[in-house]
Amino acid sequence: MTLAGVVACCEAEPAVLPDAGAIIACAYTSDLLSDVMAHAPEACVLITVQNHLNTVAVATLVGCRAILVCHHREIPADMLAAATHARVAILRTRISQFEASCRMGAQLATEPAAF
Repeated sequence: MTLAGVVACCEAEPAVLPDAGAIIACAYTSDLLSDVMAHAPEACVLITVQNHLNTVAVATLVGCRAILVCHHREIPADMLAAATHARVAILRTRISQFEASCRMGAQLATEPAAF
């Protein structure tokens, strides 16, 4: 799946999209950033409601390609700036973390492995 596919799958609006063709290997859902640091796999989309600067720092640390912010939360300017600098995509959707996780799981299950 590509980032463009995530946008379509989760009805997301891109706030930062450095490479729409970037390959997404999986998704990881958590609102606890220490959990993300310990368990999120590289090349994933982080599905969360955490809409702050530290989310970008953690995504960069673990190699997430994108952060999908759920429940249509606003994206602060400092988060946008950090994501742009780090080349981490920020996507925003009106749907919940549960719904986004289900949609991503279903979509990833139907596509051949990209790696």
